[in-house]
Amino acid sequence: MRRIQQVLQKAPWIITSARLIWRLGQAKFTAGVVGVVFNAQGQVLLVEHVFHPYAPWGLPGGWVDRRESPFETVSRELQEELQLIVKVGELLLAEVDFGDHLDFDYLCEAKGEVGRLSSELLDYGWYDVDALPKLQRFHYRAIQRAKELKAKEQVTGVL
Repeated sequence: MRRIQQVLQKAPWIITSARLIWRLGQAKFTAGVVGVVFNAQGQVLLVEHVFHPYAPWGLPGGWVDRRESPFETVSRELQEELQLIVKVGELLLAEVDFGDHLDFDYLCEAKGEVGRLSSELLDYGWYDVDALPKLQRFHYRAIQRAKELKAKEQVTGVL
């Protein structure tokens, strides 16, 4: 998988072309979900994706299946990709991107440890919110929103 990622980073047009072809068979809108998970030290969980050549590190998540709610998707995706059970919390952000793609972001609480990674992921790590690698814009905004909520929770004791 590392070799595939290296090829895609050298020729990111492959992903762009594949995405355009894939879109031809999709509904008017597609939807994706990511989850923001913090550890006890306040670090955020990021994963290294095989198929994201422009910004390989990002939040864990995936595509919403037909007749599946985004809330259900984030739980399923973190289980599938990381063998991580989470309690799905508040919806942090919902945005339209690429003109016809909906992104949802939820604050999640880990109910265990990260297990074996799926073949879509190369690695994972816990990052300080103020020292993040290059991320997709939506992922960065989602983390900042979660950081704001966590700060508010600490001040008021209410989330």
